[in-house]
Amino acid sequence: MALKIMGKGKAISRARRHLRVRKKVSGTAVRPRLVVTRSTRHMTAQVVDDTVGRTVASASTLEADLRALGADKTAKARRVGELVAERAKAAGVDAVVFDRGGNKYHGRVAAVADGAREGGLAL
Repeated sequence: MALKIMGKGKAISRARRHLRVRKKVSGTAVRPRLVVTRSTRHMTAQVVDDTVGRTVASASTLEADLRALGADKTAKARRVGELVAERAKAAGVDAVVFDRGGNKYHGRVAAVADGAREGGLAL
């Protein structure tokens, strides 16, 4: 994977971590990849089968019912994990490989993983 990494500070560190993670993590039909995308306000989680490049299930804090939820960002992230687990199980997926997207496994990223585990996905 050749990617020209430009910039300084946190952005370059995250990009390096992301490349390191993606060298090892790949989703299959049996065990797709649970991708977590984090911005300053929102969380998105997708279950992706990399062999065909198809998204099996997804959830985000941008959805109307989660936007109305008056909780903090960590609680919303946990709910995103539960929702994506519920939708993945409906699509026939029981186990996934966790792709933290270069983010540190901490805070909201860990909350998504915990929510997915509570929803019945094996990480």
